[in-house]
Amino acid sequence: MATDSSVSDRVVSRGTVEDPIFEITDTSVTYDDGDTRVLEDVTVSIDRHEILGIVGESGSGKSMFASALLDAIPDPGVLSGDIRYHPSDGPPVDLLGLTEEERRQFRWEEVSMVFQGAMSSFNPTMKIGAHFEETLKAHDKHVSEGLEFARELLENLYLEPERVLDSYPHELSGGMQQRALIALSMVLDPAVLVMDEPTAALDLLMQRSILTLLDRLQRTYDLTIVFITHDLPLVASLADRMAIIYAFQFAEIGPRDEIIGNAAHPYTRALLNATPNVDAPLEEMQPIEGEGPAPVSVPSGCRFEPRCPLATEECRTTDPPLAAVDRDRTSHRSACHHPATAREEIQLNFDEANDELESASPVEPSVSAVETRAEQTSETPLLSLDDVAVHFTEEQGLTERFTKDPTVVRAVDGVSLDIHEQDLVCLLGESGCGKTTLGKTLIGLQRPTDGSIEYRGQDIWEAKDGDGEIPYDEIRSALQIIHQDPGSALNPNRRIADILSESLRHTHPNIDRNERRRRMHSLLERIGMAPADEFLDRYPHQLSGGEKQRVALARALLMNPDAILADEAISAVDVSLRIEIMDLMLELQSEFETSFLFVSHDLSNARYFAEHGDGRIAVMYLGEIVEIGSAERLIHDPRHPYTEVLRWATPDLELDSMGAGDPPLREVDVPDPIDPPSGCRFHTRCPVAREACREQRPSLRRIDEGDGKAACFREDPNHEYWDSDPLDGAVEQPEEFAGD
Repeated sequence: MATDSSVSDRVVSRGTVEDPIFEITDTSVTYDDGDTRVLEDVTVSIDRHEILGIVGESGSGKSMFASALLDAIPDPGVLSGDIRYHPSDGPPVDLLGLTEEERRQFRWEEVSMVFQGAMSSFNPTMKIGAHFEETLKAHDKHVSEGLEFARELLENLYLEPERVLDSYPHELSGGMQQRALIALSMVLDPAVLVMDEPTAALDLLMQRSILTLLDRLQRTYDLTIVFITHDLPLVASLADRMAIIYAFQFAEIGPRDEIIGNAAHPYTRALLNATPNVDAPLEEMQPIEGEGPAPVSVPSGCRFEPRCPLATEECRTTDPPLAAVDRDRTSHRSACHHPATAREEIQLNFDEANDELESASPVEPSVSAVETRAEQTSETPLLSLDDVAVHFTEEQGLTERFTKDPTVVRAVDGVSLDIHEQDLVCLLGESGCGKTTLGKTLIGLQRPTDGSIEYRGQDIWEAKDGDGEIPYDEIRSALQIIHQDPGSALNPNRRIADILSESLRHTHPNIDRNERRRRMHSLLERIGMAPADEFLDRYPHQLSGGEKQRVALARALLMNPDAILADEAISAVDVSLRIEIMDLMLELQSEFETSFLFVSHDLSNARYFAEHGDGRIAVMYLGEIVEIGSAERLIHDPRHPYTEVLRWATPDLELDSMGAGDPPLREVDVPDPIDPPSGCRFHTRCPVAREACREQRPSLRRIDEGDGKAACFREDPNHEYWDSDPLDGAVEQPEEFAGD
């Protein structure tokens, strides 16, 4: 196993691959006796000790490429071609010629896999330590020595080894589960780590933290990493080289800086421009029209031709080879007939943003128009939360009821928030901070433990109990929800027409079937699902992710709601479609005169939605709102240290800032909401925390010379915070702290 000093001298090839650990040649994965290709004629080499990022939309063939590297294609798929693995010593290994026993040893001892869902990778009835023991025994390794190595790995991943090894999977947070899975995949000290969407289920802060840890692990243990994802900016901060896959073929591959700053394929450049970005001009972010082809209907020429604005007759008839873009730089290859035209005609929006930032003069902070509308109006709010708390009591067994006090989870703790007519508020924060619980409380799906929630001045739960002027059924119809995963929110056994009809039966019980279909037809046409009659007769499984999300939005709008909770409503769709869905939601908000509570863990998405909709962003941490204001002010002038951390966690496409250091945190993991910290709840992780933060709980305070509020003692120049001692690990001069 290599040490830091030995790895520091390594040279990662950013040109042609000089020391390949994998050579993949003319490799394909087929089904239906070769008629259906889900990976086609892939030829690529992977350099020893490099980090290769594989990026593409859902269904493009990314996971098939990962499975091919382990010869683990699920039946009845057929893997063909030539895959050569080069160990550090010994002759090359023909992966497709291994026996069953040789393949079993190869898969964990030489090449290991980290899958997307950590929870589904662990046996829920076994403790984490038992998983390590089982793996070591299966490969005839010394268990005690292997567990010592496991403890070292867990410590390097900022976990407490004994606690983790003695826990069941459900007793760990999502981020802890994912890090434990990474340690498990490395316990046999493999040379290659293949990671298939390993952070997709995590929020951005944990994603960026894990990427920082991976970079350290790669250097410490001399790893080669193949990181597969749909999130181009995220992996760009980690990768040495990047490969863009489209419609089961590699569209472009090259050094990271070349792919980000000088891409030569129209798809790569369109993907960069379609990615929500905290720095790019909003008007320059554009979705990629259409969607990738199905395996049974790929175009005869260039795979991207039906969606490409530069397509010519040559593109329609001839499939371009993956060839060097420039004669003197063979390391950068693109499968495009017109790479120079693509570079010239498709400008990258973040380049324009950087030029604007460099030439712009400083802007004085001011009270935003959205604050004037949302906070200074004398009208009764549409929805009003007053000091709301939502606490959950965990179930106890019969014995525990007599021996222990019930465990209380403080999901929401003392939140006040007003939402007005046609208002837009984005709730931003890590997983488990209480965003969804607060959203469900706001629309009357969750009864608060304390405080009150009013709709047009009427207490919702008094109406539920039969005491109020506005009937509860009317309130519930006026407050709707769009769930995170549209696939699981739509009944798979019913056609789209039947799913949407339910909404109309509630709002218009007296209209006939033909009128219901006419209204559904009109709305589907409006949201871009044409021909509507064809979509109405389909089942959910026959729709793409973006189409399912549109159906979920249509179902909510058919109720004529006053407010919609969009709970991570775009996280399940591809990055290339997120701007399109957000634009659609904002257009329909104006047409239907509704308000939105948009829940997200992604600052780029929240920024796009809030700025386009003249809304606000409310930052949540451990059940509390710690900062609220306009998107522009929160991004360029964050006043709470946690907001600065979220800004750091949001990847951008500026090459100079990629991989810029460790997170500005003293602790990686969020404290347990069952036993939240005293005083300021962020003080256990805050890089500028002082003794006063441990003892006192800050309240939301209006920001001087700017819009919004922040719950931080640093906003009060006269607070005793400034004279108290820094906590262990905090910086000595907090006034100099800057998260960016």
